[in-house]
Amino acid sequence: MSVEQILNEWSRKTYKPVYWLEGEEPYYIDKLTQFAEHNILPADQSSFNLSVFYGRDAKVDEVINACKRYPMFHEIQVVVLKEAQQMRDLDKLETYISNPLGSTIFVVAHKEKKVDGRSKLSKILKTKAEVLSTKKLYDNELPEWVSSMIKNKSLDIQSKALHMLVGHIGNDLQRIENEVDKLSINLQGRKQITEDDIENFIGISKEFNIFELQAAIVNRDLPVALNIINYFSSNPKAAPIQLVLSTLFSFFSKLYIASSIASRDEYSLSAALGVKGFFVKQYIQAMQQYNYTDIEKVLFLLQHYNLMSVGIGRVNVDDASMLKEMVAKIVMRDS
Repeated sequence: MSVEQILNEWSRKTYKPVYWLEGEEPYYIDKLTQFAEHNILPADQSSFNLSVFYGRDAKVDEVINACKRYPMFHEIQVVVLKEAQQMRDLDKLETYISNPLGSTIFVVAHKEKKVDGRSKLSKILKTKAEVLSTKKLYDNELPEWVSSMIKNKSLDIQSKALHMLVGHIGNDLQRIENEVDKLSINLQGRKQITEDDIENFIGISKEFNIFELQAAIVNRDLPVALNIINYFSSNPKAAPIQLVLSTLFSFFSKLYIASSIASRDEYSLSAALGVKGFFVKQYIQAMQQYNYTDIEKVLFLLQHYNLMSVGIGRVNVDDASMLKEMVAKIVMRDS
């Protein structure tokens, strides 16, 4: 069952006794636990029928006893266990989950990983609980996810503004949504998010950002690329070197795939790379500047400088100088 399906059932006051939320992506787990904590019970019932525990501090017996209590002045109670992955003797919850109380809604947030599939607890969860397993979105899935999330808020976003937002924040879904909510307030009734909005209200320069650096590299425009790196040097939070390297590696890895595809029309590339419209055009443009051998060289350079960025083979050189050297080697055809 998906997050949307669970929320839809809860909104219709349809509940199961146990919900086990696990995996690498905290965004969905937090969304469900927050709803369970603040929206399932009427406000005047929370003090009687809501119990919230944290895995690091709570004992299994305390949680089980809370689950076995009957609700007061209401037909249901809610028990939420947060950060369950930090709880000692977590497997002991199996005794309650195997025979849960029908009047208790027990919501367990188990972040960072899944329960060991070989354990008895895992086997019980498959038959006695509603299990939601989450995983991090791949980089190529982020633009579509952000675009969909923005659409659900009755907003729209320009393609370049979307790329700026995703490129700057990366795979932090909650932070992206928080920034979009902030933008929504500042739009003052407007429905489209522009690159000017991203610059004015989030603080991402529309001229000096990872997207523009990538575009300069695609065009082999060394002066523009070096100018952007100078800006990064003066504004370290704008684009940390690890974010720059991972973004470029992701782009050139997809470009490597694109260069091996016989049909290089937008539709074929979109299907192969998992990117759409505006983003596909940059890959087509890049293939006019970089052949298969060029791309291989770039990937080796990115791997080399990634190692240097964490201290391997690095001697008295700052991040900006290292980026300039790397970009010059990428862009210059005779390097």
